[in-house]
Amino acid sequence: MKTKDVIEHYKTQTAVARALNIRDSAVSQWGEFPPILRQHQLEKLTGGKLKAEDPQSDPSTEAA
Repeated sequence: MKTKDVIEHYKTQTAVARALNIRDSAVSQWGEFPPILRQHQLEKLTGGKLKAEDPQSDPSTEAA
């Protein structure tokens, strides 16, 4: 999942922070992707509506 998808789901960055019980400033530091552990937490909180994906394990970049 991308950070923009998370914010779109929760409507605001502040709502994302509240859902995770973290500071708004922490969310603002995520960059393009939330940290992988936060992604798993968000996947669980959203009942799978948001799916965790590790950008470092992109199958299209792996050798056959």
